[in-house]
Amino acid sequence: MPTRSARTDWTGTFAEGSGKVELTSSGLGTFTTSFPTRSADTANGSTSPEELIAAAHSACYAMQLSAIIGEAGGTPIALDVTADVTLGPDTPGFKLTGIKLTLRGEVEGLDAEGFAKAAQLAKEMCPVSKALTGVEITLDAALV
Repeated sequence: MPTRSARTDWTGTFAEGSGKVELTSSGLGTFTTSFPTRSADTANGSTSPEELIAAAHSACYAMQLSAIIGEAGGTPIALDVTADVTLGPDTPGFKLTGIKLTLRGEVEGLDAEGFAKAAQLAKEMCPVSKALTGVEITLDAALV
């Protein structure tokens, strides 16, 4: 299996410095990051490790769920997955305090119970979920 890479070029102190996060493998872009924007209520055009983890988790979960739905005899028409990753205080420093996955799905061939089982299994099998086992991950899943 392949390895993917990202790179950060950081300048300055923790509190006043900033960095540029480059999505190296895909070449899709370079994004600014800093602690003041990371810890603020609004991102103001900068990304953060939490946002990048949220992107990875929502994409991984959607892929895993589509596979599980297919294996269960269903067909995913549309899966809308949002991952909300929260940063909070820790002693010392900071930690991820929770991840909320919100799923709204349009699926043929599975009833609500089958969809709920597939959604839960995908949460457990998703490689990013597995990597984040030290963080509480909740799931809100519903058919639309």
